[in-house]
Amino acid sequence: MENYQITIRKDKEIRHFEVGEYLHHDGENCKFKVFEAGKFVASFEADDHQFLHICQNPNGLDEAMLHLLADQIELHHPYGINDNIKKLKS
Repeated sequence: MENYQITIRKDKEIRHFEVGEYLHHDGENCKFKVFEAGKFVASFEADDHQFLHICQNPNGLDEAMLHLLADQIELHHPYGINDNIKKLKS
């Protein structure tokens, strides 16, 4: 799968990230890797309920930024992360 772009706006700050999704991960590696200006900045893994959790944060991004990234990845995910929640609300 190709990487995709995400723009995050937090207060007056606008940052651009690139997300790589690794569909064939082996359970020991993170499924979503996030890059900023070509540099690896964070990664996320989905739990059993398909909610994203921080896997790696080598650059020490603040928690609010990480949550915004996770939200945007969940919205962009082509296979419907959290689709089980949508079904519960129906």
